Amino acid sequence: MGATVTTAATKETTWGGGNQPFKVSYGKLMMWYFILSDSLTFCGFLVGYGFTRYKFMDSWPIADEVFNHFPFLHGVDAPMYYVALMTFILIFSSVTMVLAVDAGHQMKRNKVATYMFLTIIGGLVFLGSQAWEWKNFIQGTYGAVETRGGAILQFVGQDDKQVALSSFAIVNPDRDETTLTRNEGFWFMSGPKVPTYSMEEITKGFLANPDLKIRTQFTIEDQATGHREKEVLTREESIARLQDAVIVVEGANLIRNEYGHRTFGDFFFFITGFHGFHVFTGILINTIIFFNVLIGTYDRRGSYEMVEKGGLYWHFVDLVWVFVFTFFYLV
Repeated sequence: MGATVTTAATKETTWGGGNQPFKVSYGKLMMWYFILSDSLTFCGFLVGYGFTRYKFMDSWPIADEVFNHFPFLHGVDAPMYYVALMTFILIFSSVTMVLAVDAGHQMKRNKVATYMFLTIIGGLVFLGSQAWEWKNFIQGTYGAVETRGGAILQFVGQDDKQVALSSFAIVNPDRDETTLTRNEGFWFMSGPKVPTYSMEEITKGFLANPDLKIRTQFTIEDQATGHREKEVLTREESIARLQDAVIVVEGANLIRNEYGHRTFGDFFFFITGFHGFHVFTGILINTIIFFNVLIGTYDRRGSYEMVEKGGLYWHFVDLVWVFVFTFFYLV
């Protein structure tokens, strides 16, 4: 009799294989499994970035100098301001998602629709901001040259501030700027666009301007401030170093970039692009949920759990960006 009582008690207290283990529905549990697996993927990317940056620490670009643009403030040095604004917008969209989930628990359809709409707008603004940042990163600001060994050389003035190639390059008036298309040329070669200036024009302009010097991609520690700054060569060293330059670099692509080490651009495109894809997916999911809220789908079901599941994914996307922002932009 005692054994029978024990068996019955065990059956009452042990999960018997229902569809809600630990009081969590199947859909929410699977969403947590997905978030866990995707977290490991992002973790691998960031760890790979960390190891690469540590290996090339002395030649890694300085983020404050790369991400210093702000819309409608041309020529103004605004390091990290726009990236910080993007981060705030994405975090704020997480707040509106929390309010949408809470309104769903209270079965308040209008409030859910309002907060979901604000969340979608926040995601679209962030995605548009990321596209704008990509445009500036790809287009570049100053330009540089690359040596035979793959090192990036930038140009600075008397105050050691970087100057653009357009400010000193002497354009050859006889230069043939005609670019043949596939149909016009006898031979067609695919590849990146033709640089605005040639090495001859840059070298001629550099030699004609005695105030210019070369700044390498390697960083040294400033004894006064403790901050790392890029190494600036003397005028004589700059002239000698310029003789090794063979390629004009404007902006960034998957092969090279004007900011410094080649893999910096690769990691930027890959990590921020992969996160941007997640944001885009989250916007699509939230949009579908939003329209289902409008037509009363979840009222008829008697539950707004789908809003909660979409919220889990959106919070994950926001949290991942906090780590990307910290390790890629700030550290």
